[in-house]
Amino acid sequence: QVQLVESGGGLVQAGDSLRLSCAASGGTFSNHVMGWFRQAPGKEREFVASITWSNGHIKYVDSVKGRFTISRDNAKNTVYLQMNSLKPEDTAVYFCAASFRLDTIGGPTVGEYDYWGLGTQVTVSS
Repeated sequence: QVQLVESGGGLVQAGDSLRLSCAASGGTFSNHVMGWFRQAPGKEREFVASITWSNGHIKYVDSVKGRFTISRDNAKNTVYLQMNSLKPEDTAVYFCAASFRLDTIGGPTVGEYDYWGLGTQVTVSS
């Protein structure tokens, strides 16, 4: 059973930084994709970033480019999201997601990802 556990959320002021972590267990962690989505109240779940294990390819949604950085620790089976220069519009529940499909591309479609964490709240005040 694949399990994803997020941590690192909190309440910060605009301009501050947070680092989210997602620890994965129970799967074969090679040639797969891990990513981050977020969902604000009343909004649809939105793709934020992904990283492909096989080649290290990274994707970001345009609104976070230059501010957020996704990275991985292979030994710990953990993916991170470093969030700098946070804005109030970044406020959301952030979800870790993983795909082990052979054709996974780390794209923005929710349906590509088969495993999800329970989410961690990020609140940015102005």
